[in-house]
Amino acid sequence: MTVPLTAGNPRVKEARRLSRRSVRTERRLFLVDGPKAVEGALGVPGCVVEVFATPAATEQHGDWADRVPRWTVVDDRALASLSDSVTPAGVVAVCHQVDRPLAEVLGAAGDLRLVAVCADVRDPGNAGTVIRTADAAGADAVVLAGTSVDASNPKTVRATVGSLFHLPLAVDPDPAAVVRAARERGLQVLAADGAGETDLDEAERLLAAPTAWLFGNEAHGLPDDLAALADHRVRIPIHGRAESLNLSTAAAVCLYASARVQRR
Repeated sequence: MTVPLTAGNPRVKEARRLSRRSVRTERRLFLVDGPKAVEGALGVPGCVVEVFATPAATEQHGDWADRVPRWTVVDDRALASLSDSVTPAGVVAVCHQVDRPLAEVLGAAGDLRLVAVCADVRDPGNAGTVIRTADAAGADAVVLAGTSVDASNPKTVRATVGSLFHLPLAVDPDPAAVVRAARERGLQVLAADGAGETDLDEAERLLAAPTAWLFGNEAHGLPDDLAALADHRVRIPIHGRAESLNLSTAAAVCLYASARVQRR
C-alpha cells in the first residue's frame, strides 16, 4: 500500500513554490487544480509533468496514471497546501505553461475568424472567464496583452475550468503590437467601449467580418490611445438602469454576437 506524502515532503514543498509568479515564470511550470482542469491538461500532449492526488481521488481517477510521467499520492493536508480552492477536489497537477508567442499563435491557425484580446485585464477571475467564454463561443485564440494577469495564476486557471487547454493562448506586453498583428492576419479590430459610436445591436453587417475584439481593464476600460487604433469602437446598449456590464459579461455578449453572425 502506498503511503501518502505529507505537506512537509520536499516534493510537495517544491510544487507549492509554484504558487508564486516569479517561480512560475522562471520554471515555466504552474499548478492546475481540480479534475476538470487536469483532464483538460491531459488532452495536451506532454503538458502534465506530475499529478498529486489524495487516496480517494486516486481511486476515482487512477486510470489517468498511465498518461502522466508521475502520479503521487498525498494526504488531504498536503493536497490542500497545493490547492487554491476553499474545497479542494483531491487532485492537483504540475503542468508546463501553455502560452505561446503572438506570432506563433496567430500564424499557426488557418483562416482566423474570431480572436479575443484582453488589454491590461488584471483580475484573474475576469481573465479566466474571458478565456472560457472564448472557448465556448468557438474563438480561434485569446491574447493577454499589456499588464494583464498571467494565465497561470491559480485563480485564472480555475476560472477557465479547463478551457485554458482548449484553444491557443498568446501573451504580449504591447497591445498596439497585437492590433497590428491582427490586421496583418486580415482581422478587423473592434474595441468594446461603453462610449463607442457603433451600437452592437445595429452592427450585424460589421460582425460578419473576421474580428479581433479588444477588451479593457475592469475599472478603466481601454486607454483612449489603444481604442483609437481600432477600426470601430462598439458599445453594448444598456436598456435598463444599470450603468454598465462586468468585463467578462461584456466580453461574452460581444464574442457571442460575432459568433452568431459568422455562423450564418
